[in-house]
Amino acid sequence: MSDVNNFSFRKRIFFSEFIGTALLVLLGLSVVILMFGEGSPLGHLLPNVKLRQTITGFLFGSIGASIALSPVGKVSGAHINPAVTMTFWLFRKIDSRISITYILAQLTGGIVGALPLLVWGAMGRSVSFGATLPGEGYSMLTVLLGEVVITFTMVLLLVVFIGFRQIRTYTPAIFPVLFAIMVPLEAAISGTSANPARSIGPAIISGDWQGWWIYWVGPVAGALLASLAGSALARRITVAKLYYFDSDRDGLLRRMESSDT
Repeated sequence: MSDVNNFSFRKRIFFSEFIGTALLVLLGLSVVILMFGEGSPLGHLLPNVKLRQTITGFLFGSIGASIALSPVGKVSGAHINPAVTMTFWLFRKIDSRISITYILAQLTGGIVGALPLLVWGAMGRSVSFGATLPGEGYSMLTVLLGEVVITFTMVLLLVVFIGFRQIRTYTPAIFPVLFAIMVPLEAAISGTSANPARSIGPAIISGDWQGWWIYWVGPVAGALLASLAGSALARRITVAKLYYFDSDRDGLLRRMESSDT
């Protein structure tokens, strides 16, 4: 196994996660702006808000799945979310130094990926460039619990799918279906983040920081609870990736003995 802490390896991990997260934010939030921005023709073509939310969730999840299947997924595993990285770290699949590299790359990518959203102008500003914000009429506790629940659900599904060889190759397919369900249910409450890196970029460019701490505490707590609930599967997980499970030339993870059935 090669030294996973050497500079060259960490640089590849950093740029892979940086590019993946930047693309998720740029493309995913462009969909949000097109669907819900003031003046967008899609508001007239698809007047049913729940339908637009379902389509938005499916497309956002499809972007995430495509990134997992791309070279980003082969190099770094396409975590593109600090909550996912934290889970692999808790399962001792990556060490602390590599985890920090992942999270710095994701947060930086989330910020840089949001900057081009400014070209949407007034349409983007009308929805705070896709920022995740507490819904009107909901208490902060309700919003926080919403983020905990959706992150818990996402991470636990990832753990289950990656933990069983028979279904692990279908892991990226989780995201389009899951977000198509979660967005209509959760968007009005918290904006459906489940990802601090997805939330930080639009918050910065819009200047709208309402309840910003929720989008850190909620995903972290949800991922922690999901890790505890799925801890029995930790030994089955052989690589800290969402796809390309047999491609690990750098020894990305600390392999563990497993009864992989």
